[in-house]
Amino acid sequence: MTRCPRPGCSGTLDEDDFCDVCGLAAVAAAVAAAEPATAGSARGSASRPTVATVWTSGPTAPVTGGSRRSSARSSNRGLLGAGLVEVPRVPYRDPRTAVLTDPEVPESKRFCGNGACQAKVGRGRDGRPGRVEGFCTKCGQRYSFTPKLAPGELVHGQYEVLGCLAHGGLGWIYLALDRAVADRWVVLKGLLDTGDADAMAAAVAERQFLAEVEHPNIVKIHNFVQHRDPSSDGATGYIVMEYVGGQSLKEILKQRRRELGPRECLPLAQAIAYALEVLPAIGYLHGVGLLYCDFKPDNVIQTEEQLKLIDLGAVRRADDDLSAVYGTVGYQAPEIASTGPSVESDIYTVGRALAVMTLAFDFHSGHFRDRLPSPAEEPLLAEFESYHRLLSRATATEPARRFGSAEEMKEQLTGVLREVLAAQDGQPRPGPSAEFTPERHSFGVRASITDQVPLDPAAVVDALPVPRVDGADPAAAFLATVTADDPRRLIDELADAPRFTVEVRLRMARALIELGDLTAADDELRSVAEQTDWRVAWYRGLAALAGRRVGDARAAFDAVYAAVPGEAAPKLALAVCAEAAGDAQLADRYYRTVWRTDRSYLSAAFGLARVLLRRGERAEAVEVLRSVPESSSQYLTAQLAAIRAQTGGAPVEALTEQDLVAAGGRLRGLELDAERRTQASRELLEAALSWVLTGRTGTGKVLDRTLAEADLRFGLEACYRALARQASTTEERIALVDRANEIRPRTWV
Repeated sequence: MTRCPRPGCSGTLDEDDFCDVCGLAAVAAAVAAAEPATAGSARGSASRPTVATVWTSGPTAPVTGGSRRSSARSSNRGLLGAGLVEVPRVPYRDPRTAVLTDPEVPESKRFCGNGACQAKVGRGRDGRPGRVEGFCTKCGQRYSFTPKLAPGELVHGQYEVLGCLAHGGLGWIYLALDRAVADRWVVLKGLLDTGDADAMAAAVAERQFLAEVEHPNIVKIHNFVQHRDPSSDGATGYIVMEYVGGQSLKEILKQRRRELGPRECLPLAQAIAYALEVLPAIGYLHGVGLLYCDFKPDNVIQTEEQLKLIDLGAVRRADDDLSAVYGTVGYQAPEIASTGPSVESDIYTVGRALAVMTLAFDFHSGHFRDRLPSPAEEPLLAEFESYHRLLSRATATEPARRFGSAEEMKEQLTGVLREVLAAQDGQPRPGPSAEFTPERHSFGVRASITDQVPLDPAAVVDALPVPRVDGADPAAAFLATVTADDPRRLIDELADAPRFTVEVRLRMARALIELGDLTAADDELRSVAEQTDWRVAWYRGLAALAGRRVGDARAAFDAVYAAVPGEAAPKLALAVCAEAAGDAQLADRYYRTVWRTDRSYLSAAFGLARVLLRRGERAEAVEVLRSVPESSSQYLTAQLAAIRAQTGGAPVEALTEQDLVAAGGRLRGLELDAERRTQASRELLEAALSWVLTGRTGTGKVLDRTLAEADLRFGLEACYRALARQASTTEERIALVDRANEIRPRTWV
């Protein structure tokens, strides 16, 4: 055994050069220089099992192995990466090349099989190797770490053994040929120690229900057989599974670290793609009443473009309170020892696995055993706030604060992936939301973008998206028939609801907020606060906005963001709060995130442009407004705003001839009605005249007018006279004609 060369780490390196305490790969040069561990060196406390838990180490080679919606039970396989990211293919591995030439359990992983003991066994001393078979000196339990099957041996008269593939926490894993079914490759998984009663019970449990598991992302159990063990003169059980050839996610991570450095992680988008592929499989198990319990990168294999959950040894029924619990240090939820496994504890393991694949932290150590690094410690978390919030919810200490189902986590993780990809290449990745409607209408687009009028938070309340109605609510069908837009009429319609359910009261609260009756709205929200989720916080945020209590609104929307980090709506609301509070940096971040990801949130584009102009970043504000798609209902408004921002969003001294000429060219290309075109032309020519009056000249033209005072004045005169002809009142017409006479250059006629 070799000590981990990292300062302050007491762990030892396994056969893969990974530390059993800090979990990180050792630098090759550092490994060579590290001193051998003494026989008495202690295994780090982070890797010790609790009394109530049997801890397992994962395979070292590629082997087989509260939401408003319940877990998905569909077995339809989706595209790896949700069709959003291309994941490198892993070629199918010829099973014969995976057979170990010298199968042996490393001494550092030899522990007593008695769950209440877990003492070190089979360890070397005074330069002599440890025994692979014997009895625990602490409790007397027999142990054996030798393979029980030899190459060429025929199991159950059907399965011809070729050799060992790997060793896992529950036993040796063998490659075999199924001579009864077309010589197909199969895997036999036996027991690490046939004297371990808990391990035997787990195998028996697998035989009872795992053969019924049918999901394309879960390894298929073919059979469960008994085979006589000559050493004990008894029968040993073996699970017969399909062979999955490829690489485990742990191996993919290790290979990346070997090639690029010991602290390298998987690309974030790739790791998220893996999680999105396995979450439906986890959800399927939950849907049939099973818990996986031991999810980690070791237990997922990629072959070509497909993932498979392997090693079902820890799977148990959700209502099983008697069987031993299997898990792995660094991944297992902290409440397992006291309350046992649950759907939420499985969610925890997926969150921890994501963290391990994307963050280089000592996840086995006591410091990070039950918590994540902070954004200050891990730059990736600072760069992608939504990802940090997703990990934080998935791995929350309190199970009730985690995602309530694999489906819910998958939905939010998909939203996070869209944000990550959009941030990396600047291309929007819009997607439907299962939690929110689109924004009801755009806000902050009517007034001129250059007026710098402060955003009124109360005016935003009826524009923001709203949570979708829970289809399982008894009054959902009734609410689908409610069509009133006016808050007073809506309240009257809701009064006729057959039942005052959570959804009816939430709809009533929204109507009261829009009506301005914030006290009554608060009463409605208090009445359902214990029966619902983050939606109460959302409506409290709306009420605070309506009352212009920006600080309270920000706290409420922040809680929503923490609960649904993949959604755009809470970020848009937080951007409004930040802008209203004068926090330009935070407003920029949230508006930018929303707009960069999904161009249907037009309010985010105008909001980001306002923030940029206030900071003097005129060129970027123009580009943001120009990026509004032509298919949008606010396209022309955005393009006119871009022209105003380019020519009127800065002191005249900052304007250039190129700004004026380019703005004129864009204006000519817009399809506008006569009045809007004339108004926009007037504004542009006035900006050009102001520029000329500073003493500068140019050779270009703006709307066919040279950059000379007289020509620009003639152009403005024509604009005012055209506007006068379009005026709706006599007073307005006279004022415009007077302005035309004032602006025209002096002439003899």
